[in-house]
Amino acid sequence: MRPLRFGLVGTGYWARITHAPALATTDGIEFTAVWGRDQRAAADLAHGYGASAYQDFDAFLAAIDAVAFAVPPDVQAALAIRAAHAGKHLMLEKPVALTAAGADAVLDAVRTAGVAALVFFTSQFQADVRTWLADVTATGGWAGGSALWLGTALAPGGPFNTPWRRDKGALWDLAPHLIALLWASLGPVTSVTADAGPGDVAHLVLHHRDGASSVLTVTLAAPESAELLQVHLWGPAGRSSAPRESGDAVQALRTALTELAAGATGATAATGEFAHRCDVRFGRDVTLVIAEAERQISARRSVPANQ
Repeated sequence: MRPLRFGLVGTGYWARITHAPALATTDGIEFTAVWGRDQRAAADLAHGYGASAYQDFDAFLAAIDAVAFAVPPDVQAALAIRAAHAGKHLMLEKPVALTAAGADAVLDAVRTAGVAALVFFTSQFQADVRTWLADVTATGGWAGGSALWLGTALAPGGPFNTPWRRDKGALWDLAPHLIALLWASLGPVTSVTADAGPGDVAHLVLHHRDGASSVLTVTLAAPESAELLQVHLWGPAGRSSAPRESGDAVQALRTALTELAAGATGATAATGEFAHRCDVRFGRDVTLVIAEAERQISARRSVPANQ
């Protein structure tokens, strides 16, 4: 069977340290093309992997079978819709889009085209996290959970201190990962209550379908001395802590690419729809939670302090 020809959209830090190495070293994947808004950066990245750089996005799509995205979410959403309509399978980053309508549009495009699409919630493709999820779901009966991610991405000069993160904060960058993990361990989220602290600090209470509730706090602007990531469940069985998100994102992405390729050549062709724990429907659902949380936070901030 011919390898799935993948093109990479994006040339920034995450594209260079994670996407390109994973695409170049995953069995059944052939890394053949790069497209980026910075054409010189696209040419340099492509040259390092023996791939071709493209200036025209439609020509880029015509040369490949699938697309991996490593660009800001609003850029990703528009290009993913074009790629899906061109019949290309999608490896998406979280969040799928920066609005509920944008996420719905991506999902609609994928469904209409009948392509496979995965969202790279990094820890969901780690072996130790998958083992933990299997254990806690088999145990069941959890009453609640808590998650805290004090990130430092907005430190001056950091590679993740990018315009979209400065604009949208941890609610859109870190919370999707935690919501996805709490959703997978406690069940689907049915509603959210949200509030904000100083800066980009966001606090969410999630209500899960089977009665459990969970709380999470995120920020991208914590001092380095306070940096922390922890996720816990509690219930009659006691307390269980999730493994930390691994520093080996390349291996996690290899796993995701392998599963996307299997769906692209198997389930999608047979049934017309690709189902996976982290498929685009799930990515859309997580985006809806974030969008509602943002709506609530914005509404509270618009009320004068003396009211």
